[in-house]
Amino acid sequence: MTIGVDLGGTKIKAGIEKNGSIIHQNTIFLRQKESLSATLSQLIDLIKPLTHYPATGIGIGVPSVVDTERGIVYNVANIPSWEKVALRDILEEEFNLPVFVNNDVNCFTLGEHRFGVAKDFDSVVGMTIGTGLGSGIIIDNQLYTGHNCGAGEIGMLPYRDHNFEYYACSNFFDGIHGTSALEASHAAVAGDKQALGLWSEFGVHLGCAIKAVMYVFDPEAIILGGSIAKAYPLFKAGMLEALNDFAYPQSLKRLKIMQSQDDTISLLGAAALVSQEVKVKV
Repeated sequence: MTIGVDLGGTKIKAGIEKNGSIIHQNTIFLRQKESLSATLSQLIDLIKPLTHYPATGIGIGVPSVVDTERGIVYNVANIPSWEKVALRDILEEEFNLPVFVNNDVNCFTLGEHRFGVAKDFDSVVGMTIGTGLGSGIIIDNQLYTGHNCGAGEIGMLPYRDHNFEYYACSNFFDGIHGTSALEASHAAVAGDKQALGLWSEFGVHLGCAIKAVMYVFDPEAIILGGSIAKAYPLFKAGMLEALNDFAYPQSLKRLKIMQSQDDTISLLGAAALVSQEVKVKV
């Protein structure tokens, strides 16, 4: 058994992984995010009940750049007090268990590769679509993080007058079009033509980001996760339309694009960081 933790900007999830499933899960909403001590206390209180299980270690995914060797996280998204936190040392001292820290999208991708829809592929890119657009990379069955745990930031690549993230995450709806992805999905399901057009346009932007992934990594599979990926049927056609001009059509025919099916997959991926079988390429 291992403990997996998914630290987000608004809430934290933690669970026990056993035989590829989460058997017990706790969730809390973050309070006093401007206070490092308060947020760390919440995190510790969330994990503590899970240490009553015979866990062999703790893996944690955070939305930030991570020094994976020292377990230090920097400038965690939407938690202003977490500018530089020696998270591994803090949690190892608290729980007397080995702790492994990595980026949250890397954990999502690792979870899909070890336990989810990507487990039959050797090379995978996971893309989470929500508040931002994040990516994680598996090459030859190993998680690739880059030298500074910054590999896979496809969303930061220049695109049009901004970058891919500007057009292919929640900002497309609330920042550009003055609505929300949830409102747009309800309207589209009800047959609203304007909303359907928005989703088609969103799909085109995401498709362009996927082309960038293909040109750089040429993976066997791309797995889409995150809150907006749940609307996959609404943007799929626009996404595929954008892929039509990909320069290598035979490569595109072999590519599998799939939607994540497991809401606990990021916890499973974080827990998998503990496994001695996981070797992180840099």
